[in-house]
Amino acid sequence: MAAESSTSTPLTLPVLPLDDEVVLPGMVVPLDLNDADVRAAVEAAQAAARSEPGKPRVLLVPRIDGTYARTGVLGTVEQVGRLADGDPGALIRGRGRVRIGAGTTGPGAALWVEGTRVDETVPEPLPGQVAELVKEYKALATSWLRKRGAWQVVDRVQQIDDVSALADNSGYSPFLSTGQKVELLETADPVARLKLATEQLREHLAEQDVAESIAKDVQEGVDKQQREFLLRRQLEAVRKELRELNGEKDGEESDDYRARVEAADLPEKVREAALKEVDKLERASDQSPEGSWIRTWLDTVLELPWNERTDDSASAYDIRGARAVLDAEHSGLDDVKERITEYLAVRKRRSDRGLGVVGGRRGGAVLALVGPPGVGKTSLGESVAHAMGRKFVRVALGGVRDEAEIRGHRRTYVGALPGRVVRAIKEAGSMNPVVLLDEIDKVGSDFRGDPAAALLEVLDPAQNHTFRDHYLEVELDLSDVVFLATANVLEAIPEALLDRMELVRLDGYTEDEKVVIARDHLLPRQLERAGLASDEVTLDEGALRRLAGEYTREAGVRNLERSIARLLRKVAAQHELGDRELPFTVTQDDLRGLIGRPHHVPESAQDPAERRTAVPGVATGLAVTGAGGDVLYVEASLADPETGAAGLTLTGQLGDVMKESAQIALSFLRSHGAELELPVGDLKDRGVHIHFPAGAVPKDGPSAGVTMTAALASLLSGRLVRTDVAMTGEVSLTGRVLPIGGVKQKLLAAHRAGVTTVIIPKRNEPDLDDVPSEVLDKLDVHAVTDVRQVLELALSAAEVKLPAAV
Repeated sequence: MAAESSTSTPLTLPVLPLDDEVVLPGMVVPLDLNDADVRAAVEAAQAAARSEPGKPRVLLVPRIDGTYARTGVLGTVEQVGRLADGDPGALIRGRGRVRIGAGTTGPGAALWVEGTRVDETVPEPLPGQVAELVKEYKALATSWLRKRGAWQVVDRVQQIDDVSALADNSGYSPFLSTGQKVELLETADPVARLKLATEQLREHLAEQDVAESIAKDVQEGVDKQQREFLLRRQLEAVRKELRELNGEKDGEESDDYRARVEAADLPEKVREAALKEVDKLERASDQSPEGSWIRTWLDTVLELPWNERTDDSASAYDIRGARAVLDAEHSGLDDVKERITEYLAVRKRRSDRGLGVVGGRRGGAVLALVGPPGVGKTSLGESVAHAMGRKFVRVALGGVRDEAEIRGHRRTYVGALPGRVVRAIKEAGSMNPVVLLDEIDKVGSDFRGDPAAALLEVLDPAQNHTFRDHYLEVELDLSDVVFLATANVLEAIPEALLDRMELVRLDGYTEDEKVVIARDHLLPRQLERAGLASDEVTLDEGALRRLAGEYTREAGVRNLERSIARLLRKVAAQHELGDRELPFTVTQDDLRGLIGRPHHVPESAQDPAERRTAVPGVATGLAVTGAGGDVLYVEASLADPETGAAGLTLTGQLGDVMKESAQIALSFLRSHGAELELPVGDLKDRGVHIHFPAGAVPKDGPSAGVTMTAALASLLSGRLVRTDVAMTGEVSLTGRVLPIGGVKQKLLAAHRAGVTTVIIPKRNEPDLDDVPSEVLDKLDVHAVTDVRQVLELALSAAEVKLPAAV
């Protein structure tokens, strides 16, 4: 290996400093003589050469940031003349490395130093590792030079066999920094220097490969974008030509969503969200499925009436006019009419005082209309919208089990849609419609979530001004919407949801109200459907009253309308067959011949011997079902003592609460039988059986307690329960009559059944204010506090002899 020569003759040379430049041995460089340092060194070398043979010699030393390197290069001045730009210059060739020593004196203005030549010879032949290194460097250099197209230089590099000269040849590499060249200059060992040059060249080639790969990818992306841009322009031109051929105006079916969003009247946050989606759409290709999803979302957002509101009609601010509209379209239902009138009155005052928006919330309403089927809950929603001059939308919730039906699907799903509430707003075309949530008590739940829980935000006046649909993911103000929710069974509505709504009960119609509804609404509608004119068939009031009282028994009027429809179809058929002349007036005597016998004959209208209460042990009670109020009969009997079947037997598909009421009634009579002059000894030896007819219908609740007590007392005393008496109330072990619910519905049922006397708990007396006056006028209502009063009112004076075994 090469080693420095410690016996070399010292050299005294003028220093030619190179600022931020490095010259390696074997390199030939031109230098500008206008530089004072360069000129001083060359002139000093020329002066010294006059007394010595050979060419002038200088010491080329890199000067980095004012600091000289420890090693320089011996250079010979080959020629002095003019550079290519005409300035004076000198051509200097590097000859070999010189280790710089101490400074000394010499002619001229240059700095003179002493130096020692560095021995850079490598013994022959080359070791195997060095030969491989030489081969590798030549291969790397050839690869780099070929990429630059320097084929002549490739041949020159391939001809270099000296290890030191091959390593110093990398000094021509433009990618090497000054620091890297200084490191090569100061590495005296040729083999180590060649390793360093090879490593530097390898790193540069690796960086170049990465840069070329990135440049290629960028170029490919740019080419693709340019190609796509050109194709889109061509596509737009083709579409334009097609529109012109079809006679359409240019831009009629424009897909410029950005212009549509900017032109639309959208809230600020909604506009920002829409513009972000437009940015995504512009970056997406036509073949991307995301593009179609974004277009669907943008179409939905643009179709929603964000700032559209229906101006309330003059009738809405004319409170009397609005009430007249409600009265004209619905008979009865005073409670809900009053609530709607109150809402309109408050809204009018808010509008007059500029309080349209308070705390970000508008003056909407959330009402729950609870009542039996057929009382007009759904049609009442249309009347409310008509009275207010607003749009009306009905949302059917019966059987809905998926939470996404209310809050919408996430946009990650294919075919995602907004929820029913958003679709209702979109359908209405305004932000303040009347939305009817029909059959809210029929909402179910399963693994897809609970829709009733999703309705909590929709129907909460404190939250729905910032409602977020999962599909839209932007806030929607529902605070100005009038929500009307309908339900048949109050208990089926979750407590949290019911707490957010104002409850309005619709307990059913009286017989007089049914007659008015049938005359003013049902009959004209069914005449039209039957193809009959109003003057061809008429029904007198007696026929309508009998249809309502004996042919139907319901809280609403659906079956009454079906009976009228059936009656008109029969008359129309008879006229077409030639058996009936028109015009024709239907009286109550014609009903049996046209539609058959009555189905619900009042108990009071039957023969006394055929009535259910014609034997002791039968009492008439009152109950509330999903179809409204109804009468409920209780039958009691005693078993033959010889059968040995003691104890209490209950039948009729009873719930636990009703079974406990029967036990309480029996215990009260056992403990107070002597006081009531009843033969309670029979209760110990003989089995007691209590039955509730209509055994296929489930029954539960405590309100039949007094009815079971009266039935058992009637059975033991042999006194009949009065036919015209019906009762309701919970009984305690001490005989107290406790309050119950559904008084209005029960009294309406008693009125429909022909009962004239009703017994209710004393603490339910305030509930009589809700009962229509025409019903109270026909009923003798007794409010009692003790079961003894019930027995005194309900049991007849005469005793009936029972058979030996019942």
